[in-house]
Amino acid sequence: MNESPEARARRRLINLGELIALAALIVSAVGVWIAWKSSSQEKPTRVVEQRSAVPLALRGTVDGDGRTLTILPADPSHGLESLKVIIKGATPIDVGSDGRLSASDVEAAFRGREKEAKDVTHSVSVRIDARYVEAGADRRAGGTYVLRYKWEGGGLFGGRSLHLVGLAR
Repeated sequence: MNESPEARARRRLINLGELIALAALIVSAVGVWIAWKSSSQEKPTRVVEQRSAVPLALRGTVDGDGRTLTILPADPSHGLESLKVIIKGATPIDVGSDGRLSASDVEAAFRGREKEAKDVTHSVSVRIDARYVEAGADRRAGGTYVLRYKWEGGGLFGGRSLHLVGLAR
């Protein structure tokens, strides 16, 4: 059987093509096995909705006759841990987690301002530093606010007392 050189070349090409196909089949099988093995070890991916942090904004509500001012976060998802009210030239006032600022504490910080006009609303810039919890994470924030107040009383026999009017940004 004498084959022509063309037939031998054609048979060699068929053999080379078969070898390439067999190598591709082996590589694919190894890839499938690796993917199957790694997927059985991985736990399902858990998608968690992630909220972006909301900046702390505080709001003040006057209680009763102005003897206390309740300072709370405007966003109900913020849980207040502590507040510190800083008035320039005075000792900082620790308010606590209930957010209740007493007029007597502010009055003590205002030593020397008792001569201000009474029954007129005055304002002073204060710094408020807060520690709060948001989505389970402890956070700190601060800002400058305007505390509004007025002096009342002070007749012939009575002393003057400070009444809180409000808090604004």
